[in-house]
Amino acid sequence: MAVVAYLLAGAVLCAVYARLSQTYPLNSDSANILLMGSDLLHGNLLLHGWYSSDVSFYPTELPQYALLESFLGMRAETAHIAAGMTYTLALLFAVMLARSRSSGRQRLIRTLIAAGIMVAPQLGLGVLTMDLSVGHIGTAVPLLLIWLLLDGASPGGRRPGTPLAPRAHLGYLCALVAILLAWVLVADPIVYIVGVGPLGIVAALRVIRGWVKADESWPQWYDLSLGATSVAATGLAWFATSMLSGVGGYTMAGLPFHLTPWSDLHHNWQAGWKVLTVFGADYTGLNGIQLVLAFLHLVSVALVACALARVAWRFFRVSLVDQILAVAIVLNVLLFLFTNASHLAAHEVAIIVPFGAALAARVLVRAPGAARASSRAHPASRALRPASAAVGILVLAGYAAGLGYEIKQPAVPAANTSLATWLLDHHLSYGLSGYWTSSSVTVDSRYGVQVRALQPSMQDYLWMSSVSWYDPQTHYANFMVLDRTPGYSRWEPPRWLIKEYFGTPARTYHTGPYTVLVWPKNLLLSIPGNSAIQALYR
Repeated sequence: MAVVAYLLAGAVLCAVYARLSQTYPLNSDSANILLMGSDLLHGNLLLHGWYSSDVSFYPTELPQYALLESFLGMRAETAHIAAGMTYTLALLFAVMLARSRSSGRQRLIRTLIAAGIMVAPQLGLGVLTMDLSVGHIGTAVPLLLIWLLLDGASPGGRRPGTPLAPRAHLGYLCALVAILLAWVLVADPIVYIVGVGPLGIVAALRVIRGWVKADESWPQWYDLSLGATSVAATGLAWFATSMLSGVGGYTMAGLPFHLTPWSDLHHNWQAGWKVLTVFGADYTGLNGIQLVLAFLHLVSVALVACALARVAWRFFRVSLVDQILAVAIVLNVLLFLFTNASHLAAHEVAIIVPFGAALAARVLVRAPGAARASSRAHPASRALRPASAAVGILVLAGYAAGLGYEIKQPAVPAANTSLATWLLDHHLSYGLSGYWTSSSVTVDSRYGVQVRALQPSMQDYLWMSSVSWYDPQTHYANFMVLDRTPGYSRWEPPRWLIKEYFGTPARTYHTGPYTVLVWPKNLLLSIPGNSAIQALYR
């Protein structure tokens, strides 16, 4: 029955979150993932010639997108459905982890807390971060699965003093966890911060605690195995990545993060506000219903903060998975605040939402025996229960109403759809532009028009793109699009540089916020340092 219930809930939630995803326009980031998935689907299994971002998504979300494209085709709606599916899985796995090792009333309350924290991503940037962009929220899905495995099948999921499983079984468990961690680490290096790192740190702390306390009930040999598992996962991921590169697979961009100098650190603190965005609690610039919903979501932030405080206070009295979740959340936020990641979007801390939802439910709702003991020690807590229940019901009702309000908002067309239509009508089929006005057009037109990105320096934009796009032997690019929308010009080459390399255009068109420049020649031959041309002479 539980499996059927999860499947039914998953089907309903997937439809809801796919619809919610449509309230934000598809951009070139998501379009590039669709294009990568399409190439994977059509036989380029190693994505030869592709340059990914600093996150490859290769063994995780890319196969998901390719599979959906095989049924639905390469179109904007496919990306929305994939995003809705990913967020649904993150929510369901967070709920499953929250419910683990509980029963009865405690299980119900844990379910409501975990689901409530995640049920209604905030309109606008919240939807983009949690329910549209292919980012770290997808990485949370396999990680939650790994933590579920640890919590349910190992002594590390129990508190000290409980019986240990046979060592041979735990050996198989550690091997499986190492393989799974390596798998997701190949997809997303942030797993060093929210997966491998927390597992290693927690294992080390537990070993040190056991040595200091000389506690025979503490399974130190198992904790040592966990530490070895985190190291093994790192080695396996390095080996897999090296193998992929060695056999001609995709090229991954280097990690862009670096520590912010101490003198500039004060500029990073305002980035902490983006944590509110991923929890749906960013109330800046809002009014009316959206402002009320944002204030309601501050309750979620408070619950996760209380859970973290409780874990910090009782660190060695909570389970292994609780420790890992807490350390992962703290490390992710520290990475955001103390590095240049603070200048990036809120998706860099998206993982803390499902992790925080599961942690709050597990830590704040204790086992039946502990709850009864607490009631005997503090009779006043009995009087607070009805009030807490009433407040909780009101907040959950507000979250549910907020989700209903959000999915009733009109669907927003993908970015640059009007441009794609205009280019098709004018028989312009292959051209160049800045990053945000490129691949979205290709997807909008379903390959009827293909627009490839150039850097502001006029070089080919090898970021979530294929070298083959810039090959003058197979493509003829004769136009360039400039977008006059505020903020977009910094992603495009300036006019004077375009003229220096491409010359004076033969025709100039204006349509909406776009300027279309057309030449009677193949512009790919004039791109400085064209990687495709350089590859021909190697």
